[in-house]
Amino acid sequence: MDLYCYGANRLTEDPSNRVLLIEAGPVDHKWDWRIHMPAALMYNLCSETYNWHYHTTAQKNLGNRTFYWPRGRVWGGSSTLNAMCYVRGHAFDYNRWEKEGAIGWNYSNCLPYFRKAETYSHSTGDDDPYRGNKGPLFVKKGDADNVLHKAWLKVGKEHPLGWTEDMNGEKQEGISTMDMTIHKGERWSASKAYVHPIRNRPNLITSSGITCSRVLFHKNKAIGIEFIRKLNFVGTDSIDSYSREKIYCEGDVILAGGAVNTPQILMLSGVGPAEHLRAHEIPLVADLPGVGQNLQDHLEIYVQQESTKPVTLYNKSSWKFPHNMIKIGMEWFTNRTGLGASSHLETGGFARSDDTVSHPDIQFHFLPSTVHDDGRTNGKCHGYQVHVGPMRSKSKGYIMLQARDPRRAPIINPNYMDEDADWREFRRCIRLSRELFASKAFDEYRGAELAPGADCQSDADIDRFVKEKAASAYHPSCTCKMGAKEDKMAVVDPETMGVYGTENLKIVDASVMPSIVSGNLNAPVIMMAERAADLIKHKKQVLPPSNANVWKHN
Repeated sequence: MDLYCYGANRLTEDPSNRVLLIEAGPVDHKWDWRIHMPAALMYNLCSETYNWHYHTTAQKNLGNRTFYWPRGRVWGGSSTLNAMCYVRGHAFDYNRWEKEGAIGWNYSNCLPYFRKAETYSHSTGDDDPYRGNKGPLFVKKGDADNVLHKAWLKVGKEHPLGWTEDMNGEKQEGISTMDMTIHKGERWSASKAYVHPIRNRPNLITSSGITCSRVLFHKNKAIGIEFIRKLNFVGTDSIDSYSREKIYCEGDVILAGGAVNTPQILMLSGVGPAEHLRAHEIPLVADLPGVGQNLQDHLEIYVQQESTKPVTLYNKSSWKFPHNMIKIGMEWFTNRTGLGASSHLETGGFARSDDTVSHPDIQFHFLPSTVHDDGRTNGKCHGYQVHVGPMRSKSKGYIMLQARDPRRAPIINPNYMDEDADWREFRRCIRLSRELFASKAFDEYRGAELAPGADCQSDADIDRFVKEKAASAYHPSCTCKMGAKEDKMAVVDPETMGVYGTENLKIVDASVMPSIVSGNLNAPVIMMAERAADLIKHKKQVLPPSNANVWKHN
């Protein structure tokens, strides 16, 4: 049984279940500070040690640029690489899922599993209708101690956008602090929350450095997996020259490879679009045209402002200032406190692009510093920025096989910015960000606009800036979507998590989302895994629905 952190924990609660958990990457060892120090997240996002290091195809609508897509290849998956922002999305996203065919996945049914998963630092107790206080995932409210974070929060009291106490509670819309998966100064990944506490369970076996190359079938029934050890993408040997081993199981094979790897494994196994599989000489098990299709992601852009006061992270986040870096490191290594104990995306917000939109479709992450190149390089002066982007683009892409060789990365084409609405929404994102930065709260800090720059005003100017500078928020999803059996593009049965046309094969990851949610993906995936574990373990017996209120604009 191939499953990941959340399900491995919940399924082995029943001692009659035996689970083998395999991971292509290494264990998230305690000694590797880069994984556990929140401020060190860029080391992991740039590393090939814990990372599949994917790249997209050239994007025709964005100057033929290719986009870097880091994905976790380590215990905890991408929760070991991400920026630790805990964002659930909006209630209406889940109600939309049900309308799209994911029966049972409405907000009332999902909210109890958000609560089950978390222990929230500001929960009001068992009677809190929105937040949990007994789950394995520790979630804290961002400290927001920097004066620029405080200014950003004050904007919520000055601007019509408004302020919300909890973006993961009754009201998402507005400016707020950001919830973070950080506990006692360390990243709290899915691995820390769900696997490390149960490694001694006798019915759980864990193995790392093992890459699933395909699912094994007898007719259409999954009976195990084929795997290879220490996958090497740079190898040029034929696919018949590397060692392939097999594991057989009596129960389910459950894939949790994410929106890139799961469709790749399915297609390599003979489950996917028949014509595409024939082109790669892969024997067909189940003709599912939707495998690898419907790819969705979030794009974002940085709106940056110079700070007239030295209150940013500029001289605290670069080895140009080694004395500060050493001091920050020593405080974190000694006490797990200080600037090393945060990713510094401690505030943010959500807005609607116009009054006709039902719920927020724009997201902000505020940072009291400036970065470039997907965060891989720091700014050259004191400044601050928002990462801003539309949340529900209609543009959709695909994942396809590049070769029958599992060592070769698949073709990743997100088809960014293929709809006129995408460009209109990005213009609104940038103009709204400028409005927020022009608020009185920033008067004592506001210098020149660094990006896009004061001369970038017309629609054409802004479109050019987006074309040159938009970046992925690293939220790929929806490539094996849940849906009704009658939907020819549906891949997964929402009531069992089973793959249509097969037996004993299930999927639990972001690939099964019918459509992308309005926010980061880590929290929704954890919720989905919690609920899926009950569907699998209890044969559709799930927690009772919530009747918690959802705020709606007038």
